[in-house]
Amino acid sequence: MSTDYQRARAELGYRLRELRVESPDGRLTGTELAQRLGWPQSKVSKLENGRQTPTDDDLRAWAEAVGQPGVVPELSARLKGFESHLRSWRRLLAAGHAPVQEAWNALVSESRTLYVWDDHVVNGMLQTADYARSIFKRHAEFRRSPQDMEDAVRARMKRQEWLYVPGRQLNVLMWEPALRAQMCPPEVLAAQMDRLLGVVGMDTVQLGIVPLDAALRLPPGNSFWVLDDRLVTVEDWHAELWLDDAETIALHRRVWDTFAESAVYGAEAQQVIARVRRSIKV
Repeated sequence: MSTDYQRARAELGYRLRELRVESPDGRLTGTELAQRLGWPQSKVSKLENGRQTPTDDDLRAWAEAVGQPGVVPELSARLKGFESHLRSWRRLLAAGHAPVQEAWNALVSESRTLYVWDDHVVNGMLQTADYARSIFKRHAEFRRSPQDMEDAVRARMKRQEWLYVPGRQLNVLMWEPALRAQMCPPEVLAAQMDRLLGVVGMDTVQLGIVPLDAALRLPPGNSFWVLDDRLVTVEDWHAELWLDDAETIALHRRVWDTFAESAVYGAEAQQVIARVRRSIKV
């Protein structure tokens, strides 16, 4: 599913290709332009096909390399129009939660390695259907969005098929309060803890739990996903933020690595989960 951001980036890419083809020096090939710029040819291809977001410096260099420096203000204006990468929840959820989940399914299906930090609820890749249903219900009530819970749950459960594909790797860290958050009935939360206990040891999952009493080098902050070192998504109350510049991706990986130092894994993670499970009064 295409987003406003993706469409805007694709349109900018089309404009860059147009400038290359219509260069005053004659029709430049992508390889020739890459040589002029000193870039890998793959970067030219990604920019033209809307698969990478250019920087202002990239746009300036491109315009000069194709002999059209006068278009720099136009290109910069196009970039500023979508560089915030904000995907408003109000707009996204206007048609319900299921379409958002289906868009996420497509995004995850293209990924081989995920790094996730969750500090408020159990990560969606590991949720039970009943737990997911409770989360969707709470969000729909709060945002007054369409209550298409069953379709949304089915879409989220389908995404979990990714976990059973060889060569995939989910690296997920969860803060202990995310396990304890009572966003669902006690029996649903208990079953969710049982699910997490069974996840420990899966070949495609590295599950780390940051205990409540663990020393932290950073405050918990917002939950986020890093997909294949190509995209970071961060959730806030008003919107979902998509960021694909290398510096921001590297920053979030450093954040993840920092939290990972405070996490426990394997049998120790199971002990924390089991402790939470015992505290639930069913």
